[in-house]
Amino acid sequence: MENIKQYVQANKERFINELIELLKIPSVSADSAYAHDVVSTAEAVKASLEKAGCDFVELCETPGYPIVYGEKIIDKNLPTVLVYGHYDVQPPDPMELWTSPPFEPVIKTTEIHPEGAIFARGACDDKGQMYMHVKAFEYMIQNNCLPCNVKFMIEGEEEVGSKSLGWFVERNQEKLANDVILISDTGMISNQQPSITTGLRGLSYVEVEVTGPNRDLHSGLYGGAVANPINVLTKMIASLHDENNHITIPGFYDKVEELSTEERTEMAKAPFSLENYKKALDIEDIYGETGYVTNERNSIRPTLDVNGIWGGYTGEGAKTVIASKAFAKISMRLVPNQDWEEITELFKKHFESIAPKAVKVKVTPHHGGQGYVTPIDSVGYKAANKAYTETFGVPAIPVRSGGSIPIVALFEKELKSKTILMGFGLDSDAIHSPNEHFGIFNYLKGIETIPLFYKYFVEMNK
Repeated sequence: MENIKQYVQANKERFINELIELLKIPSVSADSAYAHDVVSTAEAVKASLEKAGCDFVELCETPGYPIVYGEKIIDKNLPTVLVYGHYDVQPPDPMELWTSPPFEPVIKTTEIHPEGAIFARGACDDKGQMYMHVKAFEYMIQNNCLPCNVKFMIEGEEEVGSKSLGWFVERNQEKLANDVILISDTGMISNQQPSITTGLRGLSYVEVEVTGPNRDLHSGLYGGAVANPINVLTKMIASLHDENNHITIPGFYDKVEELSTEERTEMAKAPFSLENYKKALDIEDIYGETGYVTNERNSIRPTLDVNGIWGGYTGEGAKTVIASKAFAKISMRLVPNQDWEEITELFKKHFESIAPKAVKVKVTPHHGGQGYVTPIDSVGYKAANKAYTETFGVPAIPVRSGGSIPIVALFEKELKSKTILMGFGLDSDAIHSPNEHFGIFNYLKGIETIPLFYKYFVEMNK
């Protein structure tokens, strides 16, 4: 694999242009208005796998959007790597905050990305990172250096809970049999210091609805005499944290994994500047659970956050109204051992219990998933670390992520294999936000690094 760098440089413009074409398709899985585009993206991914060198590629129908499956089996006695990614993207809203249209990719230079970054929805999460694997596979095929079998499973519902993926995995265990699962849907510390995500938080996502009077009311005639659902909802939400930002739901922390002092000390070795963190977010100070530092609050501790809240009149000008209903979407990030379904039920029971009799409360679960931890003494982790060390010049640091990829726990349960999370994005890439982007350096470095994982994984399994 000595010529991987030359291959990447020789094909750099083509690699970038191919990704840009993929990013132009608005594959927003959360909005049915984009259904045709989501399917079109699946077809584009299928075509790219065929062109890269898979012997067999198909669009697998599911109860939802199709899963793109591809494979290259060179010897059944050799190890098999299963690559997972997703082709769907988050909604682009709020549109007015984008500096360029979300589905018209442009390359801009930034302080962090002097070589340029592609600005578009899905650039980093996950089209750019998924496509690195397609191009890395292409390199190994073109240069006759693929050392093992490869299977691809690229889905279209990750951003809405991956319900169809669970359905598909349960029914295709033999088809998906593998020795290790490789995913690039996470990040790393910096372009100078790679890291490997060894832990993911779980997720419970719910929507709450508070109903007061049977219709909107005049706030002058009824104000002060009838419960205002918006007022009530905000009070209920505020009560979910105490003065130490500790979540007040009874039983919420019962199964929370408490890391040892030694483990927390290891985590603290990761480079981190609090001042740079605050500067990047344009905030005066940090905020969170008492007793934990920033990198612990956003990775090894559970959280509860309001993701959206609405009700009443929000148009231009004034309308003196007491709304009949108020709504909020709430997500809880969970740590290993916390069961998302159990936490959802605890939330529902508590939220209903704190509502005054003057209103009715409805809690609707949306989706969720379990947390995950992968051991750093596994062959997969060691192979990934060796690959990063070779391309970046320094070893990777194991880190726990605050994000959630619920299907990782599903994979271990159903396929009985470990997942290695080789992310190449950065925290500053604005995933799920306006102006999402992915560095050209990161994209190409991923293509350069991934083939080395295959090489070392096979060597270490001999």
